[in-house]
Amino acid sequence: MTPFDRSFFLARKDIVGIVILSALLIVILPLALDSFRLQMVGKYLTYAFVALGLVLCWGYAGILSLGQGIFFGLGGYCMAMYLKLEASSVENTKIQSTPGIPDFMDWNQLTELPYFWRPFHSFGFTTLAIVAVPAIFAGIIGFAMFKRRVGGVYFSIITQAIASILTILIIGQQGYTGGINGITDLRTLHGWDIRTDAAKSILYFVCVGLLLASILLAYYVKSSKLGRILVAMRDKEDRVRFSGYDVANFKVFIFCLSAILSAIGGAMFTLQVGFMSPSFVGTVPSIEMVIYCAVGGRLSLLGAVYGTLLVSWAKTSLSESFPELWLFGLGGLFIAVVLVFPNGLAGLYQTYVAPHLGKVFGLKPKTPSGAPAVAE
Repeated sequence: MTPFDRSFFLARKDIVGIVILSALLIVILPLALDSFRLQMVGKYLTYAFVALGLVLCWGYAGILSLGQGIFFGLGGYCMAMYLKLEASSVENTKIQSTPGIPDFMDWNQLTELPYFWRPFHSFGFTTLAIVAVPAIFAGIIGFAMFKRRVGGVYFSIITQAIASILTILIIGQQGYTGGINGITDLRTLHGWDIRTDAAKSILYFVCVGLLLASILLAYYVKSSKLGRILVAMRDKEDRVRFSGYDVANFKVFIFCLSAILSAIGGAMFTLQVGFMSPSFVGTVPSIEMVIYCAVGGRLSLLGAVYGTLLVSWAKTSLSESFPELWLFGLGGLFIAVVLVFPNGLAGLYQTYVAPHLGKVFGLKPKTPSGAPAVAE
């Protein structure tokens, strides 16, 4: 390790990787793709926030959550509530029985705005809620589970069950949530029309900026003392506990951080796509999000982004050509990850590409002490 590596939380190879990813997302893709395809990539990148959180939560802390769609949906619904209220002004809804409330509330014979919707008139409150609501919800789940030392497959099943329950709750409370259709017809943000191609292009770059900032935050967490404790906790939890650390608190913290990253992705999804529905909250999207992380490499922060782009692109391509075969393809991809390349794209790079680059540039491959070769 060089003095540069010791004085900064990013190693040289990490900086190179981030620069390459930045060039791909900021320069190459916008120049190579038309507006429609670039908007599709922007939607894919919102899922990358979830995969990034899963690398920290699952890859480094050993906590496999099958309910990340919960937090993706909570962030998306918070943003959708603000946008829907802006689109539901008295002038825009004057043909309703009760002007000034969202259309689905009027259809369900509500005569006034519910009390928990009213604070979402404020963009500042909405921004805070996007971070706070998922964090509080994840904290409640985490304390309830980790303080009782519930982990492993049991925790995964419980998060999956909670995702199903929340989906049913959203669908059942149609008058308050829009039901199975979700919250749709989102038009403006502070009077700025978010439906135009120019607006969607701007939102794409905003999403890229937030994603790169999240990657830097994740690298900082990984390289800190907290990151080392998380890895030790994943491998030898009892030893960490016997050393005097409160393992449950560390698990709660990283689970909450993962939830916040997922919620930011959900909020950006709502802005770019223009709606939010319970179809992004349940167990199926949550499992897809785990596959994004697994394909990229559950120990690779940059791999999570590439894995998300690859799987999402494959899903779109197969759905366009062979819509009935996508679920089989998804299942086959998951089997391939488990059996053929368990360390994902990052593992393939480390095994087949990095040695050749090392020979070309005269570098010796290094494996971090006590960590798999694919760890970044």
